[in-house]
Amino acid sequence: MAATGRLLAERRFDEITVADILTAANVARGSFYFYFDSKHEVLAELVTRAIGRGHDASQSWLQHRDSDERPAAVRQSIADGARLWADQAPVLRAIVENWRSDPRLTELWQAQMAGFTATTAARIETDHTAHDAAGQVDAETLAAALTWLGERLYYLAAIDIPPFD
Repeated sequence: MAATGRLLAERRFDEITVADILTAANVARGSFYFYFDSKHEVLAELVTRAIGRGHDASQSWLQHRDSDERPAAVRQSIADGARLWADQAPVLRAIVENWRSDPRLTELWQAQMAGFTATTAARIETDHTAHDAAGQVDAETLAAALTWLGERLYYLAAIDIPPFD
């Protein structure tokens, strides 16, 4: 796992082979295949670990109590998300760039994003109800747009694209 993380800091995922991982980790091919079916499975495990931290990053927004706290809570969650992406940039770049290359990665990333979307929709509904604006916004659609937009913006920052860098 650590060796793959180091390799991702140096090269794109599609440029890394299982042989590269074996050399970097100093392990035998049989040992690798005892634990993993492919390099995609290694990436899936790295992503799962990184995303666990992503849920922590959203807590200030998810748990704020009233509308006066909302702007600060949103800013804090965005900053926490940016720190997560900075800390986990090689792994998160790899999943964003490769989630459609393998069925397991596709399933994993869509499930992760669906989880963030559902949590965001629930928060939107809570905030929506608090402002007595029910029915004006489809929370699920808005949440999906915000979740995927956030993913893209954090990704652009992680690959140093101005002005997101």
